[in-house]
Amino acid sequence: MIVTHAYRFALDPTPGQVGALLRHAGAARVAFNWGLARVKANLSQREAERSYGVPKDELTPLVSWSMYSMRKAWNQAKADVAPWWAECSKEAYATGLDRLATSLKNWQNSKKGKRKGPQMGFPRFKTKARAVASVRFTTGTIRLEESRRHVTLPVLGTIKTHESTRKLHRRIVNGTATVKSATVRRESGRWFVSFTLEVERAERPVARPDAVIGVDLGIKTLAVFSDGRPAAANPRHYDAARRKLGRLARTVSRRQGPNRRTGQAPSNRWRRANEARNQVHYRTANLRRDALHKLTTSLARKYGTIVVEDLNVAGMLKNRRLARVVADAGFGEIRRQLAYKTQWCGGRLAVASRWYPSSKTCSGCHAVKPKLPLRIRMYVCEPCGLVIDRDENAALNLAALVERHVAGSGPETRNGRGADRKTPPSGAGGVEASTPHRYLPVLSEAGTFTQQWANH
Repeated sequence: MIVTHAYRFALDPTPGQVGALLRHAGAARVAFNWGLARVKANLSQREAERSYGVPKDELTPLVSWSMYSMRKAWNQAKADVAPWWAECSKEAYATGLDRLATSLKNWQNSKKGKRKGPQMGFPRFKTKARAVASVRFTTGTIRLEESRRHVTLPVLGTIKTHESTRKLHRRIVNGTATVKSATVRRESGRWFVSFTLEVERAERPVARPDAVIGVDLGIKTLAVFSDGRPAAANPRHYDAARRKLGRLARTVSRRQGPNRRTGQAPSNRWRRANEARNQVHYRTANLRRDALHKLTTSLARKYGTIVVEDLNVAGMLKNRRLARVVADAGFGEIRRQLAYKTQWCGGRLAVASRWYPSSKTCSGCHAVKPKLPLRIRMYVCEPCGLVIDRDENAALNLAALVERHVAGSGPETRNGRGADRKTPPSGAGGVEASTPHRYLPVLSEAGTFTQQWANH
């Protein structure tokens, strides 16, 4: 099985190499801004001509937004725009132009309604202070050295790494991996290189291919499972760091920071305080990422079929009382990781419909409660007398969805954020809370459960 993998290593560049890295990142930014200024000038000219009553067929021709056209125009103008262009690799300028072409295409598709998600704005100029320093190499000398402690990139030369590249180097030597690109990026004061490869991955069967597990995600407990395994506690990494972050934020506010209105430059004390605060944010994100990867990997390697809910994460983030803890939990990231890890391990991910009342349905007799507030943590069923934790009850119902149909419901849907279905005509939750109806989940070939409602 051929899959796309990314291997990321921390770099240990010399001061001279840091300067070269910054020059390449700056070259990408210059190319981006040059192309954006060219496009905006063209659009402004056409708008002015249109206001003067110039016919449409006589307007100034549109500038092409394709990567090929912009790169061709850059090669003609680079001697005047950037006389120092020979100091950097051609890939640096290609990086900026490619990002501009992608941004313009996304803006145009979003404006025409061809792109899902929130409306995208027109690209803005990149500044040295706010833009992330990064550059992507697709051609030239890109290799891992035999010492397994160095990487070689075009123009930049050989750069030492903080960690061993043994695992990736072995794959390349054995011919099971092909390097497609390398991206160098600065994060929180450190430089990283990420190699994108096509890897021939050996198919590893899951430990229990016929097992089905329902996973109910929550805030109080991150994940509750239907097979009785201990629930995954919510570590709440951001809440654990809030006190320290508050103290560091107060320190930053007392320093002389930058002022864009007056042009005031930040003091060195402000820079050090801001860097200390950013380090805490960076560590918190790494802790969250590590915990989620461990959770999803353990599930994907063990169970043949995993059932999760199609949560409206974007809607949850609009709730000011839940936004912080929902973002800290990473519901969308859990589903995204399960989507590709189940494919790697030969398993399947089934997604229950957003409107399926997993918490309100009794896992014993399948009776549905009309209402079940969040403050009630125990599910008590009046018809059969079942008393069970509401999260465990929801996990059992999720697992029963597949067990009642066919174990192995197909691959995950393309939209990993959880917006596969629109709000039904009756409104969000209007049908789920009504008693005269019954939910009939129907398993589709895409791995999702469509909804059908029938009268009793």
